[in-house]
Amino acid sequence: MKIYDISQEVFSCQVYPDDPMPEKNMLKSMEKGEVYNLTTFSMCAHNGTHVDAPFHFFEDGKTVDEICLEAFVGMAYVAEHHGIVTGDDAVEITKKAKIQNPEAAKRILIKGDAEVSLEAAKVFASSDILLLGNEPQTIGPQNAPMAVHLVLLGADVILLEGIRLSEVSEGVYFLNAAPLNLSGADGSPCRAVLIAVER
Repeated sequence: MKIYDISQEVFSCQVYPDDPMPEKNMLKSMEKGEVYNLTTFSMCAHNGTHVDAPFHFFEDGKTVDEICLEAFVGMAYVAEHHGIVTGDDAVEITKKAKIQNPEAAKRILIKGDAEVSLEAAKVFASSDILLLGNEPQTIGPQNAPMAVHLVLLGADVILLEGIRLSEVSEGVYFLNAAPLNLSGADGSPCRAVLIAVER
């Protein structure tokens, strides 16, 4: 069984502009003669590899703890794309995913430095997918991500941002990207992994 860790290391991870960096603090240290090591840390819910819940952009949207785990755990399809994902690109990606595995087509991960356009977001939102993932820290244009988020999160498509897919080929995998159970939160860090599906 081949497992791919598609998460960023937390303390050295990328962050969205103006978001705070994760910080680590050693409360206890064996190096200093104490009995054990004890770490505290603080971070933004959207640092590194993380999920966006609808509450991120909708006042009455679902929070992380209200989302069914089915969105984060199950078959997924990795599609490689670089540059702007157009509406036609999104149609092609969803079509390929459904041909490969209808269950995997519910969770689509885009490999590459891809920017999901508003037109593509509308295609994905109408395709009955549960989750859309990408490598950049935001799913849409970095300078204006709101419209894309509104379309996708408004359709209850959960976003998995900041994943790392350089070691992963296009195809079908089993995804586990369960977030922390953070009550009332708009997002959460997660340890996202892909498991290769035996053919």
